Amino acid sequence: MGDTEEVKLLGVWFSPYAIRPKIALRIKSVDYDYFEEDLFGSKSELLLKSNPVHKKVPVLIHNNKPILESLNIVEYIDETWNASGPSILPSHPHDRAQARFWSAFVDDKWFPALKAAAITKSEEAKEKGMKEVEGGLLQLEEAFVSISKGKPFFGGEAIGFMDICLGSFVGILKAREKLKGEKLLDESKIPFLCKWANEFLSDDTVKNVVPEIDKVVEFLGELEVRAQSAVSKT
Repeated sequence: MGDTEEVKLLGVWFSPYAIRPKIALRIKSVDYDYFEEDLFGSKSELLLKSNPVHKKVPVLIHNNKPILESLNIVEYIDETWNASGPSILPSHPHDRAQARFWSAFVDDKWFPALKAAAITKSEEAKEKGMKEVEGGLLQLEEAFVSISKGKPFFGGEAIGFMDICLGSFVGILKAREKLKGEKLLDESKIPFLCKWANEFLSDDTVKNVVPEIDKVVEFLGELEVRAQSAVSKT
């Protein structure tokens, strides 16, 4: 690849979805310019121009062409810089299909359940939602055991596609535990995922990319205050 590579990433520091391309770019040793979007203010011109449909981060801009949706961006990075660094998606078609299946489970089913349980005012809905979240983690524990085959990551010896997908939420889980006392990463229920989560956070490709847990705790606290004041205004 020529020296004219221009890579920009638009994100929000806290967003699990924006963390994903950052890890992928790091695995592939790609230099890029990072643009922080204002979560509560107005969206930048660059964001509106690059993602007019959803107006959401992350957006990767490679030589003026925007690529959207976090896991789509991760796949794009893996394919574009395929000669650099380890492969992010598994090489075998069946393993690749597995990684995509479980990533879709995390994004379409598991995380939405956690989000809904976190914002609902009804105790009953919260309890039902958290049960679903815990059930999902048990399924992910089984998937991890079968996919990792005794190695530290879903991707084997190194962080791969599914690690990036689920790992991007680990900070939020640990922050909610500090803030709410919700122990979702429970060693007695999901010992393998708990060990995996710690390995993930201490890996060199992740270490300075995932925000510090205390910073996330503070931010989640602020979000709650904002949500409550918005409710009291209506």
